[in-house]
Amino acid sequence: MYRLLTIAFLSLTICLNGQQTIGLTLQTEESDNGYTLFAPLTSDDTYLIDNCGELINKWEATSTPGLSAYLLPDGRLMRTGTANQNYFHGGGVGGLIEIYDWDSNLLWSYTIADSLQCQHHDIEMLPNGNILAVVWDYHSLEEVEAAGRVDAQGPVWTEKIVEIEPDYTNGGGTVVWEWRAWDHLVQESDPTKDNYGVVAESPGLMDINFIANNPSNADWLHINSVDYNAALDQIVLSVHHISEIWIVDHSTTTEEAASHTGGLSGKGGDILYRWGNPQVYQQGGAFDQELFKQHDAYWIQDSLEHAGMIMCYDNQAFTLQNVNGSAIDVINPPMDADGNYIYEDQAYGPAVPQWTYNEEIPTNFYSQRISGAQRLSNGNTLICEGASGRLFEVTLNGEKVWEYINPVNTNGPMDQGSIPMGNRVFRVYRYATDYSAFDGKDLTPQGYIENGSDFSCDLFSSSDIVDFYQQKVDIYPIPFNDQLHLDFGEYDGWAEIQILDSSSKLVFSKRLEDVSNTIVINPNITVPGIYFTKILTKDYRQSYKLVK
Repeated sequence: MYRLLTIAFLSLTICLNGQQTIGLTLQTEESDNGYTLFAPLTSDDTYLIDNCGELINKWEATSTPGLSAYLLPDGRLMRTGTANQNYFHGGGVGGLIEIYDWDSNLLWSYTIADSLQCQHHDIEMLPNGNILAVVWDYHSLEEVEAAGRVDAQGPVWTEKIVEIEPDYTNGGGTVVWEWRAWDHLVQESDPTKDNYGVVAESPGLMDINFIANNPSNADWLHINSVDYNAALDQIVLSVHHISEIWIVDHSTTTEEAASHTGGLSGKGGDILYRWGNPQVYQQGGAFDQELFKQHDAYWIQDSLEHAGMIMCYDNQAFTLQNVNGSAIDVINPPMDADGNYIYEDQAYGPAVPQWTYNEEIPTNFYSQRISGAQRLSNGNTLICEGASGRLFEVTLNGEKVWEYINPVNTNGPMDQGSIPMGNRVFRVYRYATDYSAFDGKDLTPQGYIENGSDFSCDLFSSSDIVDFYQQKVDIYPIPFNDQLHLDFGEYDGWAEIQILDSSSKLVFSKRLEDVSNTIVINPNITVPGIYFTKILTKDYRQSYKLVK
């Protein structure tokens, strides 16, 4: 279904104060106070900052993330890492699960990385202390052909979820439960092969011949998140390559999880609920698709706004409109009085999300891959626009009230004032100031992560931000072809304009001594791609991301 542009902003640009291009760029009283955890994808380090953007703690590891990191209630850091293996090389590859204490001492490590399996993307700590992990599951060409795939081109990595019981005394751990997608397939192309059935009559199974990505790509499903609901004893998965979220039963034994019966649902390991792309199980067409390469599907916690519903980051939400733009969706899966997901031989509901956040101009909020979102205690939503390393917070009405640009790339902390590049972040989490992990910990701010910041957090008051927005410059169209229009509103004075390419090379520069209302420039840029514009006036500075 075509997505509606539901939320407008006060500004279509990133608000910068002075020379602020990285680190904290926006802070208001409406922000939910707490400590924010993020792990830059090109760094071995994980960072915890306060709402003013100052460092509270840093964990030093020996590998880049693979990809998620969490702060546990007892103050330990649980993270994924990148193992030294030569079998799996897809996006999100990891192989290591590690737990560190507050002072970066490695307490426990577990490896899932060999020729037949590899951890990737995400993990989840269960209430009993066990850990769920997303794992690629290798199947040979012969297995794929026997399973009924038409025109199989090579081995396939399907997915499995394993539950690990850690052994903190001796190291390592034991897999005590497992669910495999391979056990829940259907195909209607060859009755002589395994898994033969009718796809449209099998919503609990995955059509092995539905291939939304490159058919030669071994990474078929590409699950990128796992979350657990203790009240339901169920798991929700984000299945990226087919643009669906799945719910499966965790109350089963491993044997039941490999079958179609058993567990509280009575359906074994079959898919209990799926949403986002009914084409996959032949209950809709392209126009009915709601998710597009999404990430980070999880149940919103009790007591929070939209409690019990599922939130996810819809990366390529405006695909049907042929526009680059992302969205945050909250959906409320319909259930009957007995707690079963309602299915009536048509696409699973709901027809539309319960709540959506996007921007009026979609290209102003977009990350093609990675990314996530978290509902906060005051009803706000913390968002990670992963590809740009932009972490920001919005109210339920879509007002942006906090923003931070990850200042760390592969070379370490960047200099304040530089254009952020190579600063991707997989996901972000904010923890309340009274979170038990902080009991007895030294939470003294240690200064800013980036080099050269000398501002005070007091600069970012609500009144300052309102005044700044009143002086904004609007640039359009985005994407642009030849000409760019710059609307300076009521500003009257000089302006200097610079455009840089993605490698920070200056490709256009112009100083205008007398600016008023709208001017038109032709920067003579011929190469398509991402560009950055800096505008400096006597009163303010702004920075924009452009698409040619």
